[in-house]
Amino acid sequence: MNEDDKKFMTRAIALSEKTSLIESAGGVFGTVIVRDGEIIGEGANRVVAENDPTWHGEIEAIRNACKKAGSFKLPGAVLYTSAEPCPMCMAAAYWAGIEKVYYASTNADALEYGDFDDSMIYGELRKPISERSITCVQIMQPEAVEVWKKYKNKADRVPY
Repeated sequence: MNEDDKKFMTRAIALSEKTSLIESAGGVFGTVIVRDGEIIGEGANRVVAENDPTWHGEIEAIRNACKKAGSFKLPGAVLYTSAEPCPMCMAAAYWAGIEKVYYASTNADALEYGDFDDSMIYGELRKPISERSITCVQIMQPEAVEVWKKYKNKADRVPY
């Protein structure tokens, strides 16, 4: 850990404290995204305040960083978060092309001190679709694939 890492993680932890203890907006989760030594996005958990289960600090920070960067990809970006990312947030970091993730507290800490338990989700994701607790049923594949075929041949398609 260098001084910049400490500075950025300190900011993420401060965001987590503000959102959870001062604003009571959500859990103890704050995030900053840094590129080239500059914070390009910040976020904090606002699940309770916004009645939105996806309003995690990492997701908000990624959205803000992408807006600032003018791109849905963040090459060279580093994410600092006050807590180990949940499955949704880690997936979003992969989608955004985040280069590295630094986290402070662990999933075990979140469980012990805040009753946050993502173990069921991790377990569900390891199961075949047919064995998951949320029933998933595939319907209308041919109709959906027709749109995919058109998309494949779209001349101005933006590659991901």
